[in-house]
Amino acid sequence: MVERTSKFLLIVAVSVCFMLILYQYVGPGLSLGSPSGRSYAEEPDLFPTPDPHYVKKYYFPVRELERELAFDMKGEDVIVFLHIQKTGGTTFGRHLVQNVRLEVPCDCRPGQKKCTCYRPNRRETWLFSRFSTGWSCGLHADWTELTNCVPGVLDRRESAAAKTPR
Repeated sequence: MVERTSKFLLIVAVSVCFMLILYQYVGPGLSLGSPSGRSYAEEPDLFPTPDPHYVKKYYFPVRELERELAFDMKGEDVIVFLHIQKTGGTTFGRHLVQNVRLEVPCDCRPGQKKCTCYRPNRRETWLFSRFSTGWSCGLHADWTELTNCVPGVLDRRESAAAKTPR
């Protein structure tokens, strides 16, 4: 009899825990009402006016945010991908070399982290990133390091490609 009672109590306890978890995670998405009797639409605005102590650090005009740039892959344009840690940069950088539909797709060989991304009409790279050129400017190079380093690395690569016989 004791075994039956303990099994019953265990089943009841597990059921109660399951219902609490279900109510906690699924309940707020449903319109079950709130304990205070007010609906979510009636909640007061926490910040009705801007904070007078908040100072805008960066201002981006709408025309800057909505501008369109023409990228000429067959010309001399190069995309420099700035890899920032902990922002999904690795996933996005890998996406640039593996999943973007291009006239000449990047050549990614199994077992290698680097891919070769050449322009459609010549053997020059159009993408400067960790997955196309490696860590050419150092590990996790910031904007300043990339600005100083990229032109030299691209010049060295182009001169080395011109020297190799075809």
